Amino acid sequence: MGDTLEFNEIYQEVKGSWNDGRLRFSKQNVVYKSSKTGKVDSIPASELNLAQWRRVCLGHGIKLGTSTGHVYKYDGFRDTDFEKISEFFKANYKVELTEKDMCVKGWNWGTAKFSGPLLSFEVNDNTAFEVPLSNVSQCATGKNEVTLEFHQNDDTEVSLMEVRFYVPPSQSDERQDPVEAFAQNVLSKADVIQATGDAVCIFKELQCLTPRGRYDIRIYPTFLHLHGKTFDYKIPYTTVLRLFLLPHKDQRQMFFVISLDPPIKQGQTRYHFLILLFSKEEDISLTLNMSEEDVERRFEGKLSKFMSGSLYEMVSRVMKALVNRKITVPGNFQGHSGAQCITCSYKASSGLLYPLERGFIYVHKPPVHLRFEEISCVNFARGTTTTRSFDFEIETKQGNQYTFSSIEREEYGKLFDFVNAKKLNIKNRGFKEGMKGNIDEYSDSDDDQHDAYLERMKAEGKIREEGNDSDESDGESDESFNPGEEDEEIAEEYDSNASASDSSEGGEESEDESAKKKKAKKAKVVKEKKERKPRKEKKQKDAGGPKRPMSAYMLWLNSSRERIKSDNPGISITEISKKAGEMWRQLSKDEKQEWEAKAGEAKKQYNKAKKEYKESGGATSSPRKESKKSGGKKDDKKRKSAGGDKDRERGGNDSFKSREFIETSEESSSDSDHKSKSKRKKESDDEEEEEAVSTPASSEEESD
Repeated sequence: MGDTLEFNEIYQEVKGSWNDGRLRFSKQNVVYKSSKTGKVDSIPASELNLAQWRRVCLGHGIKLGTSTGHVYKYDGFRDTDFEKISEFFKANYKVELTEKDMCVKGWNWGTAKFSGPLLSFEVNDNTAFEVPLSNVSQCATGKNEVTLEFHQNDDTEVSLMEVRFYVPPSQSDERQDPVEAFAQNVLSKADVIQATGDAVCIFKELQCLTPRGRYDIRIYPTFLHLHGKTFDYKIPYTTVLRLFLLPHKDQRQMFFVISLDPPIKQGQTRYHFLILLFSKEEDISLTLNMSEEDVERRFEGKLSKFMSGSLYEMVSRVMKALVNRKITVPGNFQGHSGAQCITCSYKASSGLLYPLERGFIYVHKPPVHLRFEEISCVNFARGTTTTRSFDFEIETKQGNQYTFSSIEREEYGKLFDFVNAKKLNIKNRGFKEGMKGNIDEYSDSDDDQHDAYLERMKAEGKIREEGNDSDESDGESDESFNPGEEDEEIAEEYDSNASASDSSEGGEESEDESAKKKKAKKAKVVKEKKERKPRKEKKQKDAGGPKRPMSAYMLWLNSSRERIKSDNPGISITEISKKAGEMWRQLSKDEKQEWEAKAGEAKKQYNKAKKEYKESGGATSSPRKESKKSGGKKDDKKRKSAGGDKDRERGGNDSFKSREFIETSEESSSDSDHKSKSKRKKESDDEEEEEAVSTPASSEEESD
């Protein structure tokens, strides 16, 4: 048989609820660790004097008793475990594991026996049920009755509120009332807090964040009393799980955190953490309300009758001695600013996240403590509002998820290294929307890449502006052509140019109408420009130009990529980028200066090559070709419109008369309109002059 026996999924009853955990029997002690709270109960092997094997609701259970009067019960064993546990107890603990039957008759008349911290109700010498007296919150007596009230447990669906015992009058001893004797036995072991006697010490007006307010803290031998203006809280030391002493990020204040299970209550609100805030500059001189001999005997040198120092040191020192638990402080983690915490937001409040050696704790609203052993995985996700921050998500094995948001981007490297060193499972899910590459986004913090992107966008904007300037002469003629418009309008417009030497009234009317059409078309210039797709391809026309230079980081990455691959065999592409980003950040200014000089030299060569390329005419050749193409389209349209005019003059379609034809025939019959026609002709001549100046290429082609 080995030196230890270990069992998983062993249950311990805590105030009416079953909490699972792990139980280990070793030669030195018996250790039980709760999976829910992480609390560890250790029973020295030398103190064991009772071991019973019983059939219970969850299979089989073990009841252990110690010489100090404590009783521990663990359930969830299988029938086959009895033999190996019995042999182990005989060999290592010198205690025999005896089988004990439970009474299942359901009788309500029996004998009540007080054995240590348990009230056992027996029927025919077999235990029917046991009541842990530490769960009793109040004991009331009546005529031949004793009523026990119990502490409520918020984790249970159904809670036992009270039990009443009928105690018959005794005929043998008339000097002592059996009801009072029963009640005294209960109260001697019950968890009924009574502020009897003097406090060991008192701390006045301490600032408390949860529950919020200023409280006087009175330290009693067995419990802590918080006295405020509105509420009072009495906290037994047995409910204290852990103590934390955490430095504030400003290095001028300290948090002292007390973890409680069960929590203290204020109405329907439960406070699982008691958080005190101290200033480092505040000092105090403390005198304990005990004699020096009592202090030495009880605290064994941990405290002295007269003490002085910082207020937070005195409170933490006294609490550590009375609760008899270690104080947890931050480990070796240091953030970007040198602090041992990270500023972030949880839910709607901003606070501080402390990476500890065995977990994370967030203060302060609401406080959260997560142990590494209950964490399933963590995830780094980009923030939803800005790329300068990210979110840190923690998912527990119970399925709960905690998201700490708005963490500065500079904290990513330190936090990632810490999580990786603790061997936590990192779930690289990417962005919250399911996008990929968030780690590359964070790891690559080089500013040159961002500047290069801005420069590229600015260059593309300049190219677009140049393209707009080069095509400005083609804009009016191109905009006048719209496949959705009627061909007759286009024909009338170009007919006015073709028949400029004609002095007939018909020519004047067509010129007048074309002037109207041109004015109307100019009002639609902005709308039709949006439909011109060739302008989006301006950057492709300059494909023969010099390539833009790389940044200092990219030059260094290209030269170091093979070395990174050789140093890290099997590394993925994303991991290469992350590793390269970390290596680049660690380079000194002198090492980066070499690559920045190379990048500057490459930028000079690019500017020189670009200037030569523009002087050679490479950048302006494409717009000229485009203007020729547009000019060719105009010729085709003119020929088509001219042919349409000839057909109309021949009377090819007598049934159809255009709007211009009707208006011309009506205006030619009136002498009063002749003056306005002359005025319109003059305006159209001015328009023709402007068009000739703005489109020299088109006019030359027409003359040819």
